[in-house]
Amino acid sequence: MANGKKRILVVDDDPKILKALDQALQQEGYEVYRAEDGLQALEMARKVKPDLMILDIMLPKMDGFEVLAQLQSTGGVPTLILSARGEEMDKVVGFNVGADDYLVKPFRLSELLLRVRAILRRTAGAGAPVDEDRPLKFKDIEINRSSRTVVVRGKPVDLTPKEFDLLWLLASHPGHVFSREALLQRVWHSEYSGDEAALTVCVRRLREKIERDPGHPELIKTIWGIGYKFDG
Repeated sequence: MANGKKRILVVDDDPKILKALDQALQQEGYEVYRAEDGLQALEMARKVKPDLMILDIMLPKMDGFEVLAQLQSTGGVPTLILSARGEEMDKVVGFNVGADDYLVKPFRLSELLLRVRAILRRTAGAGAPVDEDRPLKFKDIEINRSSRTVVVRGKPVDLTPKEFDLLWLLASHPGHVFSREALLQRVWHSEYSGDEAALTVCVRRLREKIERDPGHPELIKTIWGIGYKFDG
């Protein structure tokens, strides 16, 4: 990124959508790359190493879920899924394989640009030190916000930026019950506007990484009908 521009890879088999997004993103000052099928997307992502990928699901040669899964296995790329498939299960699958956001077609360009900026803002700040934050220490887990590291029972655990942000928010208010709506607003900001699939998947993945028994969590407790709380 020698020119200072953020690189965005747009993947869609619809030439009209590709052209429209290319023009809109370039006008916003981004460096845009394009791919029209899954295999091309995979190759381009590995070559260009984009700061963000906007990814359709129904693609020729390889679908978007498989593209995302393969990229996640080698480090991942921040990804906004853009798809006509708007069922809850499609969203859960998308978040489960590593998507950062999910926007259903047809979409408003202004909303897409807001979500692009939100993802880039979160991922760009993932490693920024915060001097005033003290590590949170509990019986089984230590969370350091300044280095964005987590140690569980003496072993470091890798979290995605959203997983860390959610864990920090809950753990920094032990015993406090957060509603699902509040967590979506605080961690994903207002762009998610009630889309709970992201939160459901994020909580499940966090539990798999930090709980002794994810099926019977002791740290992140579900408060039925309301949301979640952290018990350290």
